[in-house]
Parts: sequence; C-alpha cells; structure tokens
Amino acid sequence: MRVAVALAAAAAALAAGCSASADAAGGGGRSAPPSSAAPATSEEPAEPSATPSEEKPEKKPEKKPEAEASASRTPTPEPTPEGPEVLMAVGDESEQVRELQARLRAEGVFDRSPTAYYGPVTADAVSAFQEDRGLPRTGETDVVTWERLKARTDEPARDELYPPTSQAMEKPDPRCNEGRVLCVSKRSDTLRWMKDGEVLAAMDVRFGSQYTPTREGVFEVFLKSRHHVSTLYDTPMPYAMFFSGGQAVHYSADFAANGYAGASHGCVNVRDEAKIAKLFGEVRVGDKVVVYD
Repeated sequence: MRVAVALAAAAAALAAGCSASADAAGGGGRSAPPSSAAPATSEEPAEPSATPSEEKPEKKPEKKPEAEASASRTPTPEPTPEGPEVLMAVGDESEQVRELQARLRAEGVFDRSPTAYYGPVTADAVSAFQEDRGLPRTGETDVVTWERLKARTDEPARDELYPPTSQAMEKPDPRCNEGRVLCVSKRSDTLRWMKDGEVLAAMDVRFGSQYTPTREGVFEVFLKSRHHVSTLYDTPMPYAMFFSGGQAVHYSADFAANGYAGASHGCVNVRDEAKIAKLFGEVRVGDKVVVYD
C-alpha cells in the first residue's frame, strides 16, 4: 500500500516538469498547484494593428488639373470662313507672275518691266489695284483679284512680257524721231537705237555721278573704238562710241556686275555685252546722239 502511494507521488512530480523545477529553485521549494485549468492552445496571436504612421491615407477621388478642367468647359470655336484662294504672293516666281506684272503695268499701278518675281513692289501694285476696284487690300493675288485684272486688261504681247530694258521707257524725246539716233534717256536709264522714229533696239544704261556728270544735248558719234582702254582711268571701254570729248557709249563690266550701285566717269555705260556689240556694228560715225533728262 505504501509503495503504491509513493509511485503516485513520483508521477505527479514528473507531470509538473520544468515549471516545478523553476519554482523549486526560486520559490523556496513550493510545489505547483494542481493543473486543473485547460491547457494553453497553439492559436497564433492576432495581427497587431498598424501604428498611425503606417496607416495608408484614405484614397480620394482624382481631380483634373484646373487648366484642363477649364479647357473642357470652353466651347470649341467655330472655324473662320476661308477667303478666296490665293494664286500668287510675295516670294513666288513664275511666268504667271510675269503676266500679272505686265497687266498691272497696263493698269498704270506697276511702273517697272516684268521680272517674274513677286516682291514688295508687286505686292504694293496689287494692293493699289485692289483698292481701286473696292477689293480687300491684301497685296496677294487671289482668284477674285486675278479675274478682275484679266477682265480689265488685254493679253500681254511678247514685248510687254519680255521688254528690252528692265526700266519702263517713256516716250522718246522728239529730237529722236528723225534720222539715225542713239536716244539716251536719263529719266528711264535707257538707250534706244532708232531710225526715223522706229525703235530697233533698246538697253539699260547708267551715267556719271554728280562729280562727273554725263553731258546732255545733241551730239554726233565722231569716233568708234572696239577695244578701247581709257588713258585717264586705265579702264577697258569695249565697243566705245565717242560723242562728246572723252564721253562715249560703251560696255561696262562693272555695270554688268554691280548694276546701279555704281556710276561711270561721265560715259554712258551698257551692261548687256551682246546688245552693245550688235549696236556697235550698226552705228556709223556721224550718227546723232541725243542725251536728255
């Protein structure tokens, strides 16, 4: 009987395990109370709640940028009605522009020879025509302007489209209308070779500066020199036809290269070598020369 009681006591001590040993070490040898409570479960602890700094902000509905929202509220403007189709404008270069210039010249609003290039001078002439006809002054040749201009002018002749000089020629001086005459106009910077009032050839010319002016009046050709070189200025004067002292009609390479940016020393410069060469072959010593302004 005593052996059974001792075995039961030993079994109870083993059931208490490490807890019993710990209590015995630090608790004065007190034995653990009977384990009548339910054993601890293996259930995992609940997930801890997030701290305030870790909380995700509440998602708010997106807002469009103010400018975008404003734009979405702005009504779409209606398209501006287009005007007549523009056929020619500044910067264009064509044979149609040449015809335009010839017709504008016939209307008296373009005072130059056709060049086929639509520049500011042509635009000003178109504006003047548009104003005369009660059209909007755009300076551009639209369909309406072109049709109005064509209705008022004749088809340009070849000489009107391709005049012999770049400058518009006025009526020749009356002294040029009889005989064989080199008719030289300072007014239009042109020379006309005429026989009994008929113009046989025409060309651009330039004259002397204010310090070496070209003389005006009626003269005669007294000397011809095909390969002349000026002894005073050491300058070539090809196809020279002298009419007053050292002044002559002749070809000028400087005029051909630089145009009206320069001036002669009193001579009548021609820049078209082919034309002056042909003229030199036709003019005779004794032919009349008329220089006028």
